[in-house]
Parts: sequence; C-alpha cells; structure tokens
Amino acid sequence: MEIKHENYGNKGVFIAIENDVKAGEITYSVAGENKIIADHTEVNENFKGRGVGKIILLEGLVKYARENNIKIIPLCPFVKATFAKMPELGDVLA
Repeated sequence: MEIKHENYGNKGVFIAIENDVKAGEITYSVAGENKIIADHTEVNENFKGRGVGKIILLEGLVKYARENNIKIIPLCPFVKATFAKMPELGDVLA
C-alpha cells in the first residue's frame, strides 16, 4: 500500500492507495507553526477491516509529525481512539 501526502497550505491529506485505488484518507488542518488537527478519516468500503486507517495514521500522519517536529490534535474520533490505544504515539500528541 502506498501512502501519499498532499499539502494545500493550511490543509492537507494523507491518502492510502493500493493498485491505483484510493483505500482511504486522513485529512488535517494546520493549527499554528507546530500543530496540526487530524479532523477526518475515511476508508473505502472495499478496504474496511484491513487496518487501512491505522496504516495511514502510522505511516503517514505520525511519520510526518515526527519528521517535522509537529504535534497532532486528534479531533477525528478514529485518530483520538487510536492514540488512546497506542501510548507509544504520545510523543506526537498535542
């Protein structure tokens, strides 16, 4: 599965793609110099139950936050729940 990042200035998205099909995405908004708000996660019906949301979160959003010294504000219920279950992600939690 490939993870792509698209940045639109004060907004962005991490997209999971498998065999040229969009499997899912996590969108975010910039909240200052070193914070982003993870505001929405969506997974394609054909990919549900395969951990796509977690893959995008870990391989996309969290990796990006760590590489850029950014903290994540988990507004999205999925992202918030995942952070609660995975204390090892606490270093990027705002």
